[in-house]
Amino acid sequence: MDDIAQINADFIEQNTDFIQLILALKQGFSSKEIIVPMRHHHDFPNPEVNSDSTLLLMPAWKPSQEAGVKIVTVSPESGQFNLPSIQGTYIYLDAKKGSIKAILEAKNLTAKRTAAASALASSFLSRKNSKSLLMIGTGALSLNLIKAHASVRPLKSVYVWGRTIEKAKAICDQLSNEKYVAKAIETIEEKISDVDIISCATLSKTPLVLGKHLNNGQHIDLVGAYKKDMREADDDTIKKSSVFVDTFQGGLKESGDILIPLTNGTLKKEDIKADLFQLCLGDKSGRTNDSEITVFKSVGHALEDLVAAKYYYTKFINE
Repeated sequence: MDDIAQINADFIEQNTDFIQLILALKQGFSSKEIIVPMRHHHDFPNPEVNSDSTLLLMPAWKPSQEAGVKIVTVSPESGQFNLPSIQGTYIYLDAKKGSIKAILEAKNLTAKRTAAASALASSFLSRKNSKSLLMIGTGALSLNLIKAHASVRPLKSVYVWGRTIEKAKAICDQLSNEKYVAKAIETIEEKISDVDIISCATLSKTPLVLGKHLNNGQHIDLVGAYKKDMREADDDTIKKSSVFVDTFQGGLKESGDILIPLTNGTLKKEDIKADLFQLCLGDKSGRTNDSEITVFKSVGHALEDLVAAKYYYTKFINE
């Protein structure tokens, strides 16, 4: 066990270059060699806190090269124990020998790869001259999503909304040295109609992005709402938009943002334009004109974890 690299959250935080990570993900989604089975998604009761928890197991491998599995728990009520709602570990393996190469802290790994995947999608789906972004949500993903989006688009103004204005201001304070100006806002409606990109990362069961507020040319990045009964955008948003997903494998089954419109007839499977594999391979096109409204729904994919684990492991051993 002594030769197994232990890669903690601080190392991941200090060694992330989003441009590099986005490129690595693009190469991963362009590869046909990485094998990813459907992830295990198990909800289990947690009666002592009166809320279900979730266990996620996400394996992936590139034959004779690398493999890995992420083990994650999602417990929305863990704040009362001074713990994050999402906790986990990534085990990075040598696929040829079967040995463990590294154990990585999974929360920060997940945040970085998720943000990078959204920015990768944005590089195909948002307008190239997008200068403003509305961040809905103030959790661990929000800072990463803002920074990742800013790495692919020339953002000048960022607006942050959270359940409390204090949390939104705290996010903005951490962005005070960036090239763009970040401002906390009291209501989503203040800016949702004006910005070029809307990124949403919450656990909401009630839509926060309403189609009636949207204007031509906007790009909507939906990252939260990982359960079937959760959704961040309403049916009107889906009706107005060209819809894309990270993968068809998980995107059609796991989140209410896609599953509910599919079930009620607002959306048909054949209406979904493409996933990240098709976009990165060049098999399908992204945005087709400047007036199109685009929606990207991310549920996460084990390919992203494997690519990110290799990215950080390589940096770690080359220190």
